[in-house]
Amino acid sequence: MPIQELVEYFNDRLEREHQSRFRPFILKEGKAIGLFGPIRIESIFSPLRLTLKPEVIVGHTAHISVSPNKISPLYTNEIETLLADNSGPAGDFDSIINFDRLSRTLHMLNYLVLAHLQGVLFLEVDPRHILGIKLDHGAYFEDVIRQCGLETKNVAIVLAVNSQYAPYHKELINGLSNYKHRGYQIALKLDYLSQKTEASDLIRKVSPNYVSLSAQNMEDQDHDHNLLTRLTQFTALVELSGGQSILHQINDKKSDSLARNTHFNVVEGDYYKTIPLDYFSHSPLDQYGLEVSYL
Repeated sequence: MPIQELVEYFNDRLEREHQSRFRPFILKEGKAIGLFGPIRIESIFSPLRLTLKPEVIVGHTAHISVSPNKISPLYTNEIETLLADNSGPAGDFDSIINFDRLSRTLHMLNYLVLAHLQGVLFLEVDPRHILGIKLDHGAYFEDVIRQCGLETKNVAIVLAVNSQYAPYHKELINGLSNYKHRGYQIALKLDYLSQKTEASDLIRKVSPNYVSLSAQNMEDQDHDHNLLTRLTQFTALVELSGGQSILHQINDKKSDSLARNTHFNVVEGDYYKTIPLDYFSHSPLDQYGLEVSYL
């Protein structure tokens, strides 16, 4: 189905679901854009690369870019109602679920528009979305994927893991199991390398396809002389659970060296945009923090 027809299809669908003039998607200069009252939402894709062969792209993470809506203030009332901070928790969940679905539909439309993209598309799902849906997680978005001519195996559902939702791990695990049953890949996104066992237990119970950490959060642990050992143990645990490890936000040679030395499978970051990828050799690197030559 042509992209313009898909945009109109999803606008028609949302208009029926919300029984309003809610038609948030437009196609502009070859890209799908979401107009939500006073804000404009666009998709940003960041490539995921093999650590030892960064010229090989294995997928993309999708993020939203938010800016003022200078095109038109249409549907302001409808959007404010949709995203209203209602007094009851069910209303809060409904708002999160709706916004989550809208954002992911936008990313899927742009994934199709930007035909050069390849590999798995990583889409983050708000934990409140998973907690707010009691049954059939992924069913709604599965239909979106099929309308776009793709399969659920092309999509990785990303769940950010933090201590705030520790009391709800059982419910989150059940939700992720539903996604997995429908063929989605599963990715866990950890804020930092915790000394505690909760994250390790979650990895063992979920057996995700991917588990990620941020290189930026490692900067606060430079004084940790056991960091290399702990990261190596982390990547080994992920591999033992049947998954692949990802190090995000790599912005310099030091972080790239860290990823290689501790056996991360996949890397992501601006560092790989700054130098020719054929500059890399694949020989073993020196220890983290030392100058490394890639020649």
